[in-house]
Amino acid sequence: MLKYVIKRVLMVIPVMIGVSIIVFSLMRVFSPDPAPIVLGQHATQESITTWRHANGLDAPVINQYFTYISHALKGDLGTSYYTKSSVAREIGARFPATIELAVAAILFATVLGVLLGVMAAVKKNSIFDAAGSLFALIGVSIPIFWLGIMLIMLFAGFLHILPSGGRINVMLEPAHVTGFYMIDAAIQGNWDGFKDAGWHLILPALTLGMYSMAIITRMTRSSMLDTLGQDYIRTARAKGISETKVIGKHALRNSLIPVTTVIGLQFGALLGGALLTESVFSWPGIGKYTVDSILKSDFPVVQGIVLLVAVIFVTINLIADLGYAFLDPRIKYSSKKEG
Repeated sequence: MLKYVIKRVLMVIPVMIGVSIIVFSLMRVFSPDPAPIVLGQHATQESITTWRHANGLDAPVINQYFTYISHALKGDLGTSYYTKSSVAREIGARFPATIELAVAAILFATVLGVLLGVMAAVKKNSIFDAAGSLFALIGVSIPIFWLGIMLIMLFAGFLHILPSGGRINVMLEPAHVTGFYMIDAAIQGNWDGFKDAGWHLILPALTLGMYSMAIITRMTRSSMLDTLGQDYIRTARAKGISETKVIGKHALRNSLIPVTTVIGLQFGALLGGALLTESVFSWPGIGKYTVDSILKSDFPVVQGIVLLVAVIFVTINLIADLGYAFLDPRIKYSSKKEG
């Protein structure tokens, strides 16, 4: 196990180098020159040249890359071209909003996905199985931005029961403690703010978690069907154990082993894949911030966010793999059998 952990940790290095090279190159090749955007349309050529030199954009690209990496290894992700603030500080101010949204989305996806998957497997070839499969197919196929817009039109525009966007009513915003509005509101006893933050969270969480819910449903159904066909399940039934106990204690517990890995990977994807959802719902997280920064060619911000998301995704992937091994002791990571 120790060798496997060390191997996986070392694999992070080339992955991060590759990610940094790709995002750095794409920003330079496909993004417009940020100087005229920052300085405005009336900027003179002299001011543009001065600004580019001050931000190191007149140096060869390879030199720019190594300068950026040398600073990034020290924890310095650069300074935003627009706010003149540290990129790390800018990300830190918005990241709690993305985490809060991703946690709500993965909770929705996990609870509903596992429930639908179990029902579809237990009631194989029934209307429950067909309904679960159809729901999963819709979740995989439907575009996130379209789903978000439809939910806003229905629940905010037609029914008027949920807010259409934002994170909280500005009049109820709690004092900043952790950055998580529901936690901060609860700590301060601001229950109106807690409730309002929860209402604002529902629609974007449903939208963001729909795809993950579909993946978890499919994986749970497949894993449950495989488990229900095992000999020990038939033996448990032959002994007269109740069907509820067979399903809940024996089948579901073992079926959740591969599902756990999928949930971990989906959570990592949600943290970095909320671009469209945050944009549609005006959610002030790093997803919307990334879109805004790309449109403004704010190179340091985009590079910093991509590197952060890559680190998070790789870390969650590693944790999921180790959790998989912990849940199933039969898994061996060495290629050769000992003895």
